[in-house]
Amino acid sequence: MRRAGFHRQHGRHTGGSGMKGMIVKLSLAAVVLLICTLSLFFSSTGTSNIQSSYRSEIHVEELWSNADSGGWRPSSAPRTHWPPPPNESNGYLRVRCNGGLNQQRSAISNAVLAARIMNATLVLPELDANSFWHDDSGFYGIYDVEHFIKTLRYDVKIVESIPENQKSGKKKKIKAFQLRPPRDAPISWYTNDALKKMKEHGAIYLTPFSHRLAEEIDNPEYQRLRCRVNYHALRFKPHIMKLSQSIVDKLRTQGPFMSIHLRFEMDMLAFAGCFDIFTPQEQKILKKYREENFAPKRLVYNERRAIGKCPLTPEEVGLILRALGFDNSTRIYLAAGELFGGERFMKPFRSLFPRLENHSSVENSEELAENTRGLAGSAVDYMVCLLSDIFMPTYDGPSNFANNLLGHRLYYGFRTTIRPDRKSLAPIFIDKENGRTAGFDDAIRKVMLKTNFGEPHKRVSPESFYTNSWPECFCQTSAKNPADKCPPNDILNIMNDELEKTETHANSTIS
Repeated sequence: MRRAGFHRQHGRHTGGSGMKGMIVKLSLAAVVLLICTLSLFFSSTGTSNIQSSYRSEIHVEELWSNADSGGWRPSSAPRTHWPPPPNESNGYLRVRCNGGLNQQRSAISNAVLAARIMNATLVLPELDANSFWHDDSGFYGIYDVEHFIKTLRYDVKIVESIPENQKSGKKKKIKAFQLRPPRDAPISWYTNDALKKMKEHGAIYLTPFSHRLAEEIDNPEYQRLRCRVNYHALRFKPHIMKLSQSIVDKLRTQGPFMSIHLRFEMDMLAFAGCFDIFTPQEQKILKKYREENFAPKRLVYNERRAIGKCPLTPEEVGLILRALGFDNSTRIYLAAGELFGGERFMKPFRSLFPRLENHSSVENSEELAENTRGLAGSAVDYMVCLLSDIFMPTYDGPSNFANNLLGHRLYYGFRTTIRPDRKSLAPIFIDKENGRTAGFDDAIRKVMLKTNFGEPHKRVSPESFYTNSWPECFCQTSAKNPADKCPPNDILNIMNDELEKTETHANSTIS
């Protein structure tokens, strides 16, 4: 640390008492020590009550309650002047959100932000009916469209389709100019390249639109807009919400329950290159799937596993839970597609934790079968995992189902999550397979003590903003730092008044 106000004097000492010089030096040293101490204090308290140390031990009974919030609460309302969208926009923005449910949620949030940045009118986002889901239900089939548009009325103008343009008495449909945005494009790309084309053509169509806007933006109001979209505006359709709540209620009749996203499916195993634990025939299937869906890359299973790149096996999940102190009475809801390798991988897990459920076993009805196909099934699993008392992902890579859920649970009230550090756990499991089992449970607990259990914590790369929106989307009611103070309770009334003034002014101008 640079020592403020302290400069070493060179040259010959002039007259004066040695004792006096010593006192001056000691005084300067004391000032320096005070500055350093205050600097350390303010750097450690600047984030106000954030968890600064790991647990010394794990008590299972405590994990069934929400994590310590440290005095923080979710808040994504604007905290500075946030004018409503102007009546005249620069054009229309269309996007096609590719990937699975949660990749699409992030893309929708980015699309709203892009529209705000460009002062564009957003056309209701398109959801990719890809070959994996075989689902063409689209935005209307999954989300509450009316709620989406109403919730974001202070932020962007949204239309369900591009209207026809009236020129010389003739109606002509505006054709959107297609653009492929760079991955993690900066704001400047939208305000320059994209906006230029929008003004030229009246509308642009961005496809594909996954990871097409940088996550780390040095503007907390933009980040809060993402949270308003993801955690408030994107509400599933009523029948999905009703079915999800019914499953949760039935699970809770016998007490609290845990949900686990068991990512041991063909696509993820093929992507990760984790082949060697499977039979030759199964390996052939995985390799073929990888060749057809992913870019060529040399993958060595032992190397991949040693650095935590492989999804946890069901047995490894069970061993972690047992080491943490969960017993075989624990009720577990499994959110997963078809597990690759079948029952032989589930059997060890089921022997440790026999009370396993999924949406079909809890709610076996015609309504369930009708409403859990494709993206809707993923939406039901999402809601059950969001509402569960504890959530555990087995693979939380970018765009993964768990990635968004972890952030939503944090925002939903710091709900407990168990996030295994696969890289740190890998050598422990490898030792066990090689016969070195002494101290296995202690080693697991030692790793897990260093993980986060759902408390507010600093976002450090490569952690995604959608996994952890702290501190931008949180506030403190008694914050010492002005930036952390909660907005006034009447912020929505203030925003509504501003919106009405803008609309009144526009109407009076027209008339």
